[in-house]
Amino acid sequence: MTGSLIICATPIGNLEDASPRLKHTLAAADVVFAEDTRRTGKLLERLGVSAQLRSFFIGNEGERTIEIRSRLERGETIALVSDAGMPAVSDPGVAAVRAAHDLGATVSVVPGPSAVTSAIAVAGLGGDRFVFEGFLPRSGEERGRRIESIAQDERPVVLFAAPSRVAKDLAALANAAGDDRPVVIAREITKLHEEIWTGTLAEAADHWTSDVEPRGEFTLVIAPRPESPPDLPAALDAVIERMAGGERLSNAVRDVAEESGVSRRVLYEAALADRASTRRSESGDTPRTHRDP
Repeated sequence: MTGSLIICATPIGNLEDASPRLKHTLAAADVVFAEDTRRTGKLLERLGVSAQLRSFFIGNEGERTIEIRSRLERGETIALVSDAGMPAVSDPGVAAVRAAHDLGATVSVVPGPSAVTSAIAVAGLGGDRFVFEGFLPRSGEERGRRIESIAQDERPVVLFAAPSRVAKDLAALANAAGDDRPVVIAREITKLHEEIWTGTLAEAADHWTSDVEPRGEFTLVIAPRPESPPDLPAALDAVIERMAGGERLSNAVRDVAEESGVSRRVLYEAALADRASTRRSESGDTPRTHRDP
């Protein structure tokens, strides 16, 4: 019988956020694989838990995944933790989860604190739909593509940034998305020096470059791309074209308004005004002027 792999979220700063279920799970596991055994050791000490610790970080993920697979085949219960938050989410762990699934082992999760959802909640930029981008690439074409994608996204985007890179990331985002794009920066969430900073990308880039030495863990929430205002002249031209093809005014207005986002009432009134202007021009009463709805 294969064992089980339990993905355990750990506190992102304040150790008091550790749940009783996390304590029980770590105590009951045959082994705990941790991104940093020293850091996890402090957590275990705080929880009053004794457990066998094994390291599991980017540099040894391949080797340790083979070991995890072997342990699962022997029927062991394995807990997997990262330094903070959820393993396999911008942290090591994906390879272990895939190996467990391939083996047919039980994979479960102990949920917990999340910098991503905490930041999107305090940002107030909308939480029904958002994008999580993790850390930006340090350089290269992929970095440029990711930044441009973020600038064009119609949903709030959550990013992680290292203190040594945050000013450069903010400057690049401001260049792509516009200096005035709103941003909320959650620094050191749940920790003693927690800070929620709000402003524009340009202000943020200047602030973290000039005024404050970047320290701690940064989570950025970028506001979505502003919606372009509906194009009334283009929508009116579409209505006129449909009417020229024999479509009724009301039907043309209804369909074009739905497609373009222009108010149906505004579009209908503009179409009536254009039709009246056309008739006057054709009757010779008044020269037709350039349409400006």
